[in-house]
Amino acid sequence: QVQLVESGGGLVQPGGSLRLSCAASGIIFKVYTMGWYRQAPGKQRELVANINNSGSTNYADSVKGRFTIFGDNAKNTVFLQMNSLKPEDTAVYYCNRNVLGLDYWGQGTQVTVSS
Repeated sequence: QVQLVESGGGLVQPGGSLRLSCAASGIIFKVYTMGWYRQAPGKQRELVANINNSGSTNYADSVKGRFTIFGDNAKNTVFLQMNSLKPEDTAVYYCNRNVLGLDYWGQGTQVTVSS
């Protein structure tokens, strides 16, 4: 089993920044993809960004140039630095770790961008 603990959500004004973190524990495999999804009210969950154990990253077009994902392999932790936040970034953000085709999810953290 893999447990994911998220932190860092909150309320921020448009143009502001937040950093989310996700720490994995339990059975840790060295080969993985880890990242963030988000789900806004009435919308489907969508990929925001992910990173694999080789450091390759992938971003949704809507966040490119504003969000950066990076990891600390020694601590099994992934971070999402979110800059230039927009109201449309408001959603519940979920951490995800995919190992050998199995998805593990965090509990979700609310990000609200509003003046």
